[in-house]
Amino acid sequence: MSQYPNNFPDTNDTKAWFDYVDTLPSIGEHWVQTSKRPGNPVILKDTLGTNFTAKTALVGSIILSRRIANESPEQNIGILLPTTAGSLVAGMAVVLLGKTLVPLNYTAPIETMVSAIEQANLQTVYTSTRFLENLKKRGINLDSLADKVRLVMLEDLRAGVGTFEKISTLLQCKFMSSDWLQNRYCGKPDLHHTAVILFSSGSEGAPKGVMLSHHNLLANVKQLSKILDAKDDDLIMANLPIFHSFGLTACMFLAMLERIKVVCHTDPTDVVTIAKAIREHRATLLFGTSSFFRLYIKNRKVKAEDMQSLRLTVAGAEKLQSEISASFKKRFGKVIHEGYGCTETSPVSNVNTPFPNLESPHLKDNNKPGTVGKPLPGTQIRIADPDTLHELPLGTAGMILIAGPQVMQGYLNNEELTSKVVVQQDGMRWYVSGDKGSLDEDGFLTIEDRYARFAKISGEMIGLGTVEQALRNVLNSELTSESEDLDEPTEVAEPGLADTEHEPEVPAEIMAINIPDPKKGEIIVILSTQELLERELRPRLLEAGLNNLSLPSAYITVESLPKLGSGKADFATAKEIAKQAIFNKD
Repeated sequence: MSQYPNNFPDTNDTKAWFDYVDTLPSIGEHWVQTSKRPGNPVILKDTLGTNFTAKTALVGSIILSRRIANESPEQNIGILLPTTAGSLVAGMAVVLLGKTLVPLNYTAPIETMVSAIEQANLQTVYTSTRFLENLKKRGINLDSLADKVRLVMLEDLRAGVGTFEKISTLLQCKFMSSDWLQNRYCGKPDLHHTAVILFSSGSEGAPKGVMLSHHNLLANVKQLSKILDAKDDDLIMANLPIFHSFGLTACMFLAMLERIKVVCHTDPTDVVTIAKAIREHRATLLFGTSSFFRLYIKNRKVKAEDMQSLRLTVAGAEKLQSEISASFKKRFGKVIHEGYGCTETSPVSNVNTPFPNLESPHLKDNNKPGTVGKPLPGTQIRIADPDTLHELPLGTAGMILIAGPQVMQGYLNNEELTSKVVVQQDGMRWYVSGDKGSLDEDGFLTIEDRYARFAKISGEMIGLGTVEQALRNVLNSELTSESEDLDEPTEVAEPGLADTEHEPEVPAEIMAINIPDPKKGEIIVILSTQELLERELRPRLLEAGLNNLSLPSAYITVESLPKLGSGKADFATAKEIAKQAIFNKD
């Protein structure tokens, strides 16, 4: 692992973890020390054929940091790049200088990107000519960004690097001490200086800039390193976008700072290429979302043997659907372990793992399906009344509050909103997540829904997640009954067999949306990837426990559910689809 010894606190006490992280250097200094470890293995690859050893990755980041220093005297530096080996090196070059990295979401509407550029006062954005051309082929034209910010192409910067500079920098990285390299090339930011600004999708108004310090990100990296039991032979299959907190921390900073080998791929939906890369490189760690894992199950070209090297598969960013988890295990023999977090917590606060549970001997491991796991070391979870924020009894559902060294500094240029979501209790800063959940007697957290995802119908609050789950249960029971007479496949399919003989059975994707209604205040509309008939589902949903007010008023068939680039559901777009369908019908 990293050059800095992971002398983690013996306790999970939050203060002890704050104190421990305070002993660490900045991210850039940590990167230099990690790269200077003995040996020079290939640590960074991508599916485009790029390879970096530990030393050449450091060389690349130092050379690029020189160009950035000359081109951009300003503090905040934007990058507009996919998940590739070169992109990770570019990101490390920015933080090496002690500047603030601002990854832009290239899947967001142009207005959202412009808002992020203006809020962060970006003057320069580093991108790639090849990448922008590839986006155009997908119908995403970002040429108009050049009117708002200066775009610098990495290809142009690389063309100006001569052989002498490459060799001299390589010799420095090989023979000079870490202290010498740090003094020459690293900025000297305070640990509580902002290292990264990540912007929300803007689905609920203007995008919010989440400020994460070196302390925040280092804390989450070290927490994850301990809980994931990272090993020298681990390899991360990195395909999540680095403009999303899960991808940035789990696929970039965790890999680079803990010297975990990584293979990058630009598109998390290209599961065939990803599966082949997992098999070829013997990847052991895979992070994703429920929506992305569904794609592996659906695609017949993804074979069971492709996934056999994985020792740990973790889902986050959205709720892991039980049918996805079950189908993934049935098809590939691999358990998806669900985690939880928010951009505001750098992002991970909880995770299930397959490792022994030493605190609860009656449990085999630290995994409880249906929950999002126990808090990471140094993290505290509190369930509070959503109005008063007073702590609620164990087992009671309420607002999830999170405390720990990974809790953000605040929202960019928005102290008023920051004060609403970061509160002081018992001498600690707690992030008010906006999620409803409960803790059990073993410390596992269960998520019920977002407090914002409730429909107010005839004065009663109806949880949209509850409606979705009831509908999924009904649809899953139909799938089960249809296959009762079929031979059950083995838990792990014979290599290639299940992938070629028939289409894998995957339930329809559904999403419950609330839209205004003049009579009831609001109604619930279901978007589904298969045709659903209200007259058939109504009695079954009542039997499943929904009351009349909770029943969906309409079912709309769509080719696919709207998703954000991070894999999360795009509720704003879904509402517009629902409104248009209902209004056109009227």
